[in-house]
Amino acid sequence: MKTLPRPRVESEISEELKDVTLTKTNLKGDWINFFLLLLLYTMQGLPLGISGSMSILLQSKNNVTYKDQALYSLSNWPFSLKLLWAPLVDALYIQKFGRRKSWLIPVQYLIGGILIYTASDIDNLLPENEKPNITMLMYIFLVINFLAATQDIAVDGWALTMLKRNNVGYASTCNASGQTIGSMIGSMVLILFTSEEFCNKYFRNAPAVGGIVSVKSLLYGWGIMFILLTTLISIFKKEKDNISEDDHEKINVVHNYILLWDIFKLPSVRLLAIILITSKIGYAATDHVSTLKLIDAGVSKEDLSMINTVMSGVNIIISFVIGKYTSGPKPMSVYLKLVPYRLLLNIAFTILIYYTPILISFNGYTSIYYYPLLVFLSSIHQILMHAMFIAILSFFARVSDYRIGSTYMTLLNTFGNLAYMWTSTVALGMIDLLTFKKCSLDSTNNCSTLNLQNTCKASKGDCIIIVNGYYIEMLLCTIIGIIWYFAVRNTLKKFQTMDSSHWLVNLSRKEMVSEK
Repeated sequence: MKTLPRPRVESEISEELKDVTLTKTNLKGDWINFFLLLLLYTMQGLPLGISGSMSILLQSKNNVTYKDQALYSLSNWPFSLKLLWAPLVDALYIQKFGRRKSWLIPVQYLIGGILIYTASDIDNLLPENEKPNITMLMYIFLVINFLAATQDIAVDGWALTMLKRNNVGYASTCNASGQTIGSMIGSMVLILFTSEEFCNKYFRNAPAVGGIVSVKSLLYGWGIMFILLTTLISIFKKEKDNISEDDHEKINVVHNYILLWDIFKLPSVRLLAIILITSKIGYAATDHVSTLKLIDAGVSKEDLSMINTVMSGVNIIISFVIGKYTSGPKPMSVYLKLVPYRLLLNIAFTILIYYTPILISFNGYTSIYYYPLLVFLSSIHQILMHAMFIAILSFFARVSDYRIGSTYMTLLNTFGNLAYMWTSTVALGMIDLLTFKKCSLDSTNNCSTLNLQNTCKASKGDCIIIVNGYYIEMLLCTIIGIIWYFAVRNTLKKFQTMDSSHWLVNLSRKEMVSEK
């Protein structure tokens, strides 16, 4: 057995973490690392933006249902399941290459390669006039998001050691800002610059067919860019070898899974998991269905993309502004103050979507008040959502045991991602179930299946919505959200005042030491 220096006991590390928490942040000497983290999170956000924009492109096609959207949403689940392979990322690596780079570099090469492959077959996957191959698109982006989730594990762990200990709170700023920039590039460019209508209106003197770029050329370009940037990072960025420090022990794969279970067994972590997994229910309909409902109501995907682009710019600014408040010792206080406003937005979006068909065709014209109102509500929604995201990431960075950074951060992030993903799939899938229709010419035909809808159309009737499932879902979400807020707010406040020892795992057990 390899002889290791005496590991420090948990009380010593707890005191160190406490001292770091109280140390004033200062990015002097850390700016290069700050911007590198920003770049890595931006690269992570790009495939997420592409994946998200595909959902909007699918909704703009008349033959895609909400059930299809629910199926496609499964491609986002890897971010909720990355906990399963996070210990592998923490334990298996080539020490000469770097603990995080051993995973980061090959994963980013694979993302670039798959984007290039997708570009070569995009005409079959997303045909112009036929139904898209939803299943294949789901599988492709499932793999891409699996790789992006693996990259996230590596970068989250690297962030805890790349930045100085007193600056670790800025990791959440890099995460939120980088993902926003990447998502903005992936979604905005893919939707707007491939749109014939948008390009003819803003970029051309004479109308022409198609956008100024194609989906195929964009995917090719992004794939090549991924490969080039990854090569530069591989060559020029050296990784600090934290494993050789006196207070670290090398842990093998099996012990890493045991360690993961030990983290989850901490009472504070178990309670936090329950709170996080249920935290998104109150906003599920607003977050996952409202944009698609706006498209159904007649708002163009190009207009929505332009609004989202403006919001992304606002989010980047908000990331740095809110970082001043969330980098302190009580980021969850910021989070809790914003919850009631998120719930109030449910009511605002319900009213907006109800009146959208009227306002965008008012006397043959769109009301001059509609788009300013939509931009205003979207701005408030994005600012609140982004600020809450940064606050909770900052809280994760503060309580995570840096000795096992990747595993700990991934566990906490998994709870939040799981909340987002399961509410997305359920919210989209429930819309059709909660919606009740009938054929205008046959009251016995409830238009519940595609065959019944075709029968109604064949008789020259229309399927009329009697009860819109969106409004029922919005009401249920709001009620549950209010109950959740009053049930957990005192607990979240208490988490911020707990001693850091409540979040530490015992690494000094004899069986945790690797044998050579």
